[in-house]
Amino acid sequence: MAAQGGILFQEKVSRLLSGHNGKPVLKPNRTLALRDAVANRKLKKGEATCITEMSVLMVCWKQNNFVDGLCSTEMNSFYSCVGKAQAAMKSKSEQTSLQGGRLHPKLANTLLKRYPNLRTEI
Repeated sequence: MAAQGGILFQEKVSRLLSGHNGKPVLKPNRTLALRDAVANRKLKKGEATCITEMSVLMVCWKQNNFVDGLCSTEMNSFYSCVGKAQAAMKSKSEQTSLQGGRLHPKLANTLLKRYPNLRTEI
């Protein structure tokens, strides 16, 4: 059943590429095949967290001539916020690894090299 869908797709592509209906609809400048590698881009980082706690801590430091003892409550609130953010990022990364998510480009390249595309026509 899947082979029949592939054959129908190939027929449609060849019909679009053929010039007997006038100008061809598709004019590929490269072969219509997937590459064996992906771009090595960096993954997007999440948004910044604990900005307000950090700014409150810095204001406290500036008002108290950078004495840590006078700003202990602000430091504790900042460190607790950082701990919560790190725990949330860790749980989020575990969920994406369990659900599939996106592959890192290096891992995708190793998998694509292990299972390359067929270069010959069937």
